[in-house]
Amino acid sequence: MTEVCFAAGRRTALGDFGGSLKETPLTDMAAHAARACIEASGIAPERFDHMVFTTTVPTDRDTLFAARVVGIKSGIPEEAGALDVVRACGSGLQAILSAGQQVESGHSRIALAGGAECYSRVPHAVAGARWGLGRGPKPLEDVLDWAYRCPFSLEYMGETAENLAEEFQHGREAMDEWAAMSQARALAAIESGFLAPMIAPIEVKAGREVRSFAVDESPRRDATPEKLARLRPAFREGGKVTAGNASGVTDGAGFVVVGSRESLEAEGCEPDARIVDWHVVGVPPRIMGHGPVPAIRGLLEKNGLRISDIDYFEINEAFAVVNLHAERELGVPRDIHNLYGGGISVGHPPGLTGVRMAMTAARHLKETGGRRAVLSMCLGAGQGMAVLIERAG
Repeated sequence: MTEVCFAAGRRTALGDFGGSLKETPLTDMAAHAARACIEASGIAPERFDHMVFTTTVPTDRDTLFAARVVGIKSGIPEEAGALDVVRACGSGLQAILSAGQQVESGHSRIALAGGAECYSRVPHAVAGARWGLGRGPKPLEDVLDWAYRCPFSLEYMGETAENLAEEFQHGREAMDEWAAMSQARALAAIESGFLAPMIAPIEVKAGREVRSFAVDESPRRDATPEKLARLRPAFREGGKVTAGNASGVTDGAGFVVVGSRESLEAEGCEPDARIVDWHVVGVPPRIMGHGPVPAIRGLLEKNGLRISDIDYFEINEAFAVVNLHAERELGVPRDIHNLYGGGISVGHPPGLTGVRMAMTAARHLKETGGRRAVLSMCLGAGQGMAVLIERAG
């Protein structure tokens, strides 16, 4: 069987909502990360035969054709194919898996897989304007607001986290403790230099000046449990979910090279990790954050593995309660779980998050000599996704 691997992960630093990347068109940001990935791989651009790309909310005019536009801007051949994919918060992982499926089926030899978001540039809409508006004021609708609401209940995703905390009795104090730990781990990862090799500095506008942007700007040094405890609930009176223990809105882009071990090594590119298997499940939308539990459980059962067989877990911090829930229900040890921060600290741009998690986990396995990692997340509208990777070296 084809051994599908990924390599040479590169991403931009993540910018705050309305921060350093707000003036950067999404396809320019993505093409920058893609070119950095190609350069890191050592593979000539003309050797790539496919681009698989994701972004969950269109921003600029060309993002409806993003995969093709990013492919051309990144320098891969016009003859290469292009595929846009979306699987809510798991979109970045899905881009990697879809590229892997093409490689495994023989429809691609070497592909670029990645994603980007620039929620800072998401437009507003005027419903009904196409066919004429009647008398009276007509509101602008924030398209970004559509992305943050459950399509069934129209609750904000944060309210589904409240539902999970209430149904399974997860406490506010534990959620704030997790959030503070995430911030501390992200800052430590920045200061230790762990993240730097994966980040491709990008030039951004700063007033009339241009500067290099190379460090995630969302992690907060003042996010202590005591300060987090003073934040008011963001979604529900008397609730537990706050701006401090929920994922941040950030912008960014990232890519990996996907190919068979044989094809990558033939091009002089050392694989970082191989894709072993994945599992996707549906869960009740009202408790979306439960998703990683059955997804991880099903993935391990399919592969005859236990939690103790996994060396590292990256579980997206959509909300702190998601990680606490996975810890309690599955027995995921905290000392091998999101050691470099996560959605709460570095932010959660859905098109990029899975790519970031994959390259982070692969780097962790390489540095520690671990064998297996599981990447998992809950998905808006009620799904769970989990991916099993192994160190390639």
